[in-house]
Amino acid sequence: MFSALYLQKDAGGFSADVRELPPLEPGEGEVLVRIQHSTLNFKDGLAITDRSPVVRRFPMVPGIDGAGVVIASRHPGFQPGDRVASTGAEVGETRWGCLAQQAVLPPDGLVKLPAGFSTEHAMAVGTAGFTAALAVLALERHGLKPQSEVLVTGATGGVGSIAIALLARAGHRVTAATGKMAEADYLRALGAADILDRRTLEAAGKPLQKERWDAVVDAAGSHTLVNALAQTKWNGTVAACGLAQGADLPGSVMPFILRGVTLAGINSVWPARPLREAAWQRIFESLDTGLLDGLTQTIPLAQARWGAQALMDGKVRGRFVVRID
Repeated sequence: MFSALYLQKDAGGFSADVRELPPLEPGEGEVLVRIQHSTLNFKDGLAITDRSPVVRRFPMVPGIDGAGVVIASRHPGFQPGDRVASTGAEVGETRWGCLAQQAVLPPDGLVKLPAGFSTEHAMAVGTAGFTAALAVLALERHGLKPQSEVLVTGATGGVGSIAIALLARAGHRVTAATGKMAEADYLRALGAADILDRRTLEAAGKPLQKERWDAVVDAAGSHTLVNALAQTKWNGTVAACGLAQGADLPGSVMPFILRGVTLAGINSVWPARPLREAAWQRIFESLDTGLLDGLTQTIPLAQARWGAQALMDGKVRGRFVVRID
């Protein structure tokens, strides 16, 4: 038997509680992992609080990310004893996830962890940090030059926090947009040079505004994304990777056709294998584990429901890592 956070939805309503479940076995091409750490992402918060139909079928074990040790493998790329991290690949949405002591995982979402990078640090990164790394790589593919002016929205969240750290490490001048101005010291410790009140970006604005940014990492969507596009310099790039403000795009084509701005979409669920490995390699090489410790709060599996609610209420700075006891 193994413990897992178990979601059930039927005529009797919705429930989320920790249960004992029978042991799992990997199918053809799959990998069975003893999960040591998981994390709480926005999707997990939506699923555990039943705020949005993220889960495609019930019952479900949530947890789109997990890290641990391979128990059994039916895939040639992974062997028992390998230390691995899993993100995306519809885990916790269409197949049971990693808020559990065991998880059967698809190899497409797995990467091996190098020595010195713990499973806890891997989950301090998780999908949020992986998405941030994909966004930074996208900006670089579209010509981001050294020492550029880069805006990061949703700065105190998981994506924003790690995007700031990666961009600052690469030598860029980062402006962090946040609604939590009291967290300025936290953002500067990550590497932000300037702090911007997010309210200056949240309302409808002109389709073209003063050029300010060489590039943008946006986790907000809606008017924030539109204003960021309107403020992006000639031939700049905006990486869109979230919808914290909204999924709409209430803007104009003018930044694209008059300034040559590129809008790069970031999909962290099914990136191509070479891109997945490149993003994780950037993380392994560029993120200081001490910095990860500073932006992480670790909680036990029994507190995952509380953590999900706090995440949805906007009360989380940085990352929640879930210790799987």
